[in-house]
Amino acid sequence: MFQNHRLTCLRKASNKIILLAFFTLFIFSQATAQRNELGFFFGGSYYIGDLNPSRQFAMTRIGVGGLYRYNFNDHLSLRANGFWGNVAGDDAIIKYNENRNLHFRSNILELSLQGEVNFLPFEPGDLKTPSTPYIFGGAGVFRFNPQAEWDGVWYNLKPFGTEGQGSDLYPDRKPYSLISHNFLFGIGFKFNITRQFTGALEWGMRRTGTDYLDDVSTTYPDPQVFGEDSRALHFYDQSLENRGENMDFQRGNPHNNDWYSFAGFILTFRIRNFSRQMCPAYN
Repeated sequence: MFQNHRLTCLRKASNKIILLAFFTLFIFSQATAQRNELGFFFGGSYYIGDLNPSRQFAMTRIGVGGLYRYNFNDHLSLRANGFWGNVAGDDAIIKYNENRNLHFRSNILELSLQGEVNFLPFEPGDLKTPSTPYIFGGAGVFRFNPQAEWDGVWYNLKPFGTEGQGSDLYPDRKPYSLISHNFLFGIGFKFNITRQFTGALEWGMRRTGTDYLDDVSTTYPDPQVFGEDSRALHFYDQSLENRGENMDFQRGNPHNNDWYSFAGFILTFRIRNFSRQMCPAYN
């Protein structure tokens, strides 16, 4: 009889443990259901550097991308980005140094990771937390390739060594890499659209690890380094006055690395967790 009573107690205890386990899993799945998001970015990209030292949003081009966001809680998130954009600069348009008369364009392909801090409690899909401003910071790597146009044809500028890179006359000027790193930071504003979709407006700056995003950094080299290469002779000095006579004159500012920026609209949607996919009645 004592054993029967003991078995009954064990069954009741085990039932309570099972119920508690199911309840814990339910609460956990509810808490994590809104943690994962996939999204798309659409907006613009622009550059700050030797051909545009300070004008924000000047010569903005199209920028697009995709992202994955993991929400630790209603204040902290971690995000992975894949962005593509195009940046450009032109002395004739920016008018910072019109006589220099240089121009460029470059595609940007970026992979980056950033942390986000919401100022207000915010859960994607929870209409009780409608919106919040946020800040973010992080780092990434990107690929670029500056080009310039001559007679309707766009040429890659790096092979020409427009500042004497790789020549014996300038052993300290090494050819630059087309892959560099960045440190990013910015601000944004998130808002819930429906229980499934969340929107955001975002502006982020990138300080790069290169001063050659625009192929401009230091002084004009001796034109002898180009030999008889007419294209290199054309691109290294396009001054409106004293063209070809600017050796050792400043072509760019070697003390400041270049920047670029992405700004635009983000649309994300929640990824349903495993328990919801396996049990349609869960909702």
